[in-house]
Amino acid sequence: MTTAQFTTSRDLLRYAVTRFNTAKLFFGHGSAEALDEAAYLILHTLKLPLDKLDPFLDAKLLQEEVLQVLAVIERRAVERVPAAYITNEAWLGTYAFYVDERVIVPRSFIAELIPNQFSPWVQDPYAVESILELCTGSGCLAIMMADAFPESVVDAVDISPDALAVAERNIRQYKLEGRVNPIASDLYANVPFKKYDLIVTNPPYVNSDSMSKLPQEYLREPQIALDGGADGMDLVRKIVEGAADYLTPDGMLMVEIGNEREYAEAAFGHLGLTWLTTSAGDDMVFLLTADQLKK
Repeated sequence: MTTAQFTTSRDLLRYAVTRFNTAKLFFGHGSAEALDEAAYLILHTLKLPLDKLDPFLDAKLLQEEVLQVLAVIERRAVERVPAAYITNEAWLGTYAFYVDERVIVPRSFIAELIPNQFSPWVQDPYAVESILELCTGSGCLAIMMADAFPESVVDAVDISPDALAVAERNIRQYKLEGRVNPIASDLYANVPFKKYDLIVTNPPYVNSDSMSKLPQEYLREPQIALDGGADGMDLVRKIVEGAADYLTPDGMLMVEIGNEREYAEAAFGHLGLTWLTTSAGDDMVFLLTADQLKK
């Protein structure tokens, strides 16, 4: 391969798609297929608008630009590094967050529910004053919730100091210091003993069998943020068991469990789980009220 064969963005896009498909990459960190990921990486590397590929497809590139894009394509194909770690950027809806290898790449079905302020389960968004997010990682959900619930303060908890350093960077980026408070804690251990209107969490929930079959891209992420034990419910059990002590009388617990509905129903079905509708269906996120948790 010589760089002389690449003169336009279209040339690089064609090459990247072929390269990614040949390498049998896994796309689960924001892109659905090789074309989407190739376009994103090319546009980001060239510092072009991420939503405008067509106007630049036939733009002639400088040799330096070609080399930069090829280096990114090869890193993704050979090292199987998630694209978000290459660009240090991940998107949830309209929100962009800084990420690196200290946190998992943000991907959450709860994020789909936040712009609608958890309607219809939350009837008055302005009455939500205190939110606890457990396993915050990069802080993305905490930041989105602070934006969606303007009267709220969000305590964002994680056991990893590295993850909290990334969360703090994103909190500063969105100028939410004082409204989103990062807390180093093993779940509730160091959480202020107060009552929250909402407890929200996207915890480690991958079961042991699934952990053994993860694609290489997922193995690049902090495994502590993925591994949920034999049935995926190790941390979820602790979260559910402790939630009642930290919820207001009308409070709610919202938990994302990915593809583990069967295990979640086995562990907590007796409580009467409410399954929330997301783009993936009705089996990714469940809700429990304070009353249900007390019973």
